[in-house]
Amino acid sequence: MKTEGKVFKYPDNVDTDVIIPARYLNTSNALELAKHCMEDIDTEFVNQVSKGDVMVAGWNFGCGSSREHAPLVIKTCGTGCVIAKSFARIFYRNAINIGLPILECEQAAEEIVAGDQVNVNFDTGVITNITTGKTYQAAPFPPFIQNIITRGGLLASLKEG
Repeated sequence: MKTEGKVFKYPDNVDTDVIIPARYLNTSNALELAKHCMEDIDTEFVNQVSKGDVMVAGWNFGCGSSREHAPLVIKTCGTGCVIAKSFARIFYRNAINIGLPILECEQAAEEIVAGDQVNVNFDTGVITNITTGKTYQAAPFPPFIQNIITRGGLLASLKEG
C-alpha cells in the first residue's frame, strides 16, 4: 500500500479542535464535517488538498479530545497519510480504527516542507521526498494493523473476517 502527494505542513500540538472545530460537530455527516478540516489553522486546506496528499506535523499531533471526528475528516478530505514526530495516544488509535494511515518519523517531519512531493510506502515504512530525493525510514505497521487500514478501518476489517 502506498500514497503519493503534496505536503501540507503543521506545527507541534495541533489539537483535535483545530483539526475539526467543535462548532461543527452538530452533524455526523463526514462529508459535511470534512469541509471544515483544518480551517482554524489553514483556511485553504480543504480547497487545495487532493487525494493522496500528505500532512506532516510536529510533536503531539491530534492532542485534545478523544473524538474520532478528527482522523475521520482528515481521511474524508482525501489525505493519504499523516506523518508526525509523534501522535497523541488516542488520536493514534482512532486513526487506525477508521483506517487513516499514520507514521511517526521525527527526521521526516523535521525536514520535509510544505509543497514537497512525497511518496509513502506503508509496507516498508519508507518515506521518499520526491522533491529533494531524500528518503526516511519509519517503522511500518505490523501486518494485522496494515490489514485494518487497508480494509478501511477496524469495523470494516471485522466484517470481512
